[in-house]
Amino acid sequence: MKPLVFIDGSQGTTGLQMRTRLRDRDDISLLELSEERRKDSRWRAEAINDCDFAILCLPDGPARDAVASVTNPSVRIIDASSAHRLNPSWVYGFAEMGEGQASLIAAANRVANPGCYPTGAIGLLRPLVRGGVLPPDYPATVHAISGYSGRGRPGIEEREHRPGGERAMVHVYGLSLDHKHVPEIERYAQLTRRPFFVPAYGSFRQGIVLTIPLHVHLLTGGIHAVQVHDCLATHYAGTNHVEVPALCASGATRHLDPEDLNNTDRLRLGVFADEAGEQILLAAVFDNLGKGAAGAAEQNLDLMLYGTR
Repeated sequence: MKPLVFIDGSQGTTGLQMRTRLRDRDDISLLELSEERRKDSRWRAEAINDCDFAILCLPDGPARDAVASVTNPSVRIIDASSAHRLNPSWVYGFAEMGEGQASLIAAANRVANPGCYPTGAIGLLRPLVRGGVLPPDYPATVHAISGYSGRGRPGIEEREHRPGGERAMVHVYGLSLDHKHVPEIERYAQLTRRPFFVPAYGSFRQGIVLTIPLHVHLLTGGIHAVQVHDCLATHYAGTNHVEVPALCASGATRHLDPEDLNNTDRLRLGVFADEAGEQILLAAVFDNLGKGAAGAAEQNLDLMLYGTR
């Protein structure tokens, strides 16, 4: 009998992506509710207890409520919200984050999908900290710009369905400097100093460019762009979804397009340096709806279904 998968929140931005990805797969069955039943917590609770895998594409509060409604101990959950990312009893769902992480996900009953921005930031920072290239107390500054779909359905409706929504714009937000992604980045990048995080939404629908500047004089002695690049390339060698272009190719790049990897589940990490060797720029490009959301959830589902193979 095929594993039964229930997407709770299937009409949201990530939920719709998940439904599109999973509906034609022949190795699983989707448990779907009518529109009326989707709005009834009793039917949703019944569905989540009847399935083998529940994928929560909900805001944080409803995601916690959904988990609290689970009485069937065999139900395995992937939560795409930020509700459980810092919960030590949940496995963090970034398979390439470190050695053994994919195996932890494969064996887990509770997996917390990473946030879209943290995927890029942690993907760049953690290998460097673990490799001794970046001091854990480095004062990291993370700047990222995402497509407006990162705001979910309200952002899409404002941009695409309201008068004036077509105007070009960039909105920088998180100006109170307490964005919910900051603790997630700090913990899983293994930083000991709170990172500075400056997010923004652009006038494009989906895609992310994330950058982190490094001052060479603040790094361990003798560390330059080559060592930074080699550390990342070694960490991600052999992975299916993360690519690290050669340093010479990075140097030849004149711009970064946030839409370059749209509709893929890939994460591209680049290293750039000035000629004087005093500054290094780390960069990540990926689809906020792909590797930054639904793509990671499907990757985690496959690990939980089939292991690391």
